[in-house]
Amino acid sequence: MGFQSCLGGTTLQTLKLAAIPSSSYSSSCSRLVFSLRPLSKSFTFQFLYRHNRSQTQRPPFPLLIRVLSASAVQATTPTKKSPDEKVVKPQWKAAIDFKWIRDNKDAVAVNIRNRNSNANLELVLELYEKMLSLQKEVERLRGERNVVANKMKGKLEPSERQKLIEEGKNLKEELLSLEEDLLKLTDDLQQEAQCIPNLTHPDVPIGGEDSSTIRKMVGSRREFSFPVKDHLQLGKELDLFDFDAASEVSGSKFYYLKNEAVMLEMALINWTLSQVMKSGFTPLTTPELVRSSVVEKCGFQPRGENTQVYSIEGSDQCLIGTAEIPVGGIHMDSILSESLLPLKYVAYSHCFRTEAGAAGAATRGLYRVHQFSKVEMFIICRPNESESYLEELIKIEEDLFSSMGLHYKTLDMASGDLGAPAYRKYDIEAWMPGLERFGEISSASNCTDYQSRRLGVRYRPSEPSGTTPKKGKSNLASPQFVHTLNATACAVPRMLVCLLENYQQEDGSVSIPEPLRPLMGGLEVIAPRFR
Repeated sequence: MGFQSCLGGTTLQTLKLAAIPSSSYSSSCSRLVFSLRPLSKSFTFQFLYRHNRSQTQRPPFPLLIRVLSASAVQATTPTKKSPDEKVVKPQWKAAIDFKWIRDNKDAVAVNIRNRNSNANLELVLELYEKMLSLQKEVERLRGERNVVANKMKGKLEPSERQKLIEEGKNLKEELLSLEEDLLKLTDDLQQEAQCIPNLTHPDVPIGGEDSSTIRKMVGSRREFSFPVKDHLQLGKELDLFDFDAASEVSGSKFYYLKNEAVMLEMALINWTLSQVMKSGFTPLTTPELVRSSVVEKCGFQPRGENTQVYSIEGSDQCLIGTAEIPVGGIHMDSILSESLLPLKYVAYSHCFRTEAGAAGAATRGLYRVHQFSKVEMFIICRPNESESYLEELIKIEEDLFSSMGLHYKTLDMASGDLGAPAYRKYDIEAWMPGLERFGEISSASNCTDYQSRRLGVRYRPSEPSGTTPKKGKSNLASPQFVHTLNATACAVPRMLVCLLENYQQEDGSVSIPEPLRPLMGGLEVIAPRFR
């Protein structure tokens, strides 16, 4: 299930459902803000060595070359500030190809319109031209300053030297002012350009959610010979969860799982992990608190009134809404060897979402909650392979849900329903008899290089570059940005809704799907408790 991209006390580290102040962000970019540290020309390399425990054991994670840009090193080096000087946090930057945007502005404008994005392309282009003009002026002044400095190396009359000193001082002051203007202009350009969504696959339907097309329909609705109950009624009668107590303890949209529901959750997680690992995925558990910058780099917005992100007051950390975020950051600022690709992860985590704006009968019970368990798949691959891996991910999802005996449909989601990072997204919706409708239980997205340009994840092709290297230069191929994909293998609450409602029996019991029985101690039926 995709984590939507239109995102926003006492102490126990007070968790506050409130927007982080967003004064530094452009008001025209209220929907999404993404950015990344720049890929500067000079890098500090830190080699991380990982050793095999034996000659035959493959290390669990690849040997990486960690790449920190000069600006990143600067940002972590403390400098003395005067008491009155305001400390401004450096703005990290995405590796956005502004020239490409300018050269393809018509296509970009159409894409922005098709995606219902509020990105301001005209402002981006205007700021880019201003930045280019200012860069030229800065370079001109630097050249003049160098000329003055070279003149002062020779023998000069005192009056001539003093004249050059004054000229150099004036150039320095003018240059300092222009460099500050350039820095601010660059930040403004980044903040506006980061609102531009990813490109869209040419086969994606154009329009809103209603324009999404059915790619596949599996199974059929079960016919019941008795009145159908929804999962809330079943859960109450079978003593499987308690919303009332949770609302007193934590608030609305929280819940306690009880008795067989706990066993069912554990069985779903373990079964899903074991099935996905058969396809070569490395299992992970992840941090569930991450830096807000990592949330942004993955394409989500932790600020704003309608944010889906819980932020920790007084810190730069957020609770994750999906394991996609910490897994996406695991190779942040790295150059990977091509031989290590693809990297395939399956991660188990708890997820936390504000569900801002969600209301109505369609969100009752377990269908839409603030905290839940989820198993997420994530792939890092070469650019020319991402479309095939999207097909692999959706097949894994479909196989999982078919094994559970669910009636579901796979949708090719329309352009207006795509989050900013997604190039293409498939959703899977399963039939929920108690709710009398299909409900989303999973999604799979190809984000191409949208996230990697923000996270700084690249790979170095194994083939050397075809050009003859300059003297003293390496013949290694230039690093390229990887493509990233994500997909939900199991969102536990939605699966509980499906299983309880589809497997209910006339006597009030619920049959357990056969694949899960061995993981529940051989239990076949959740039966009513008679008191």
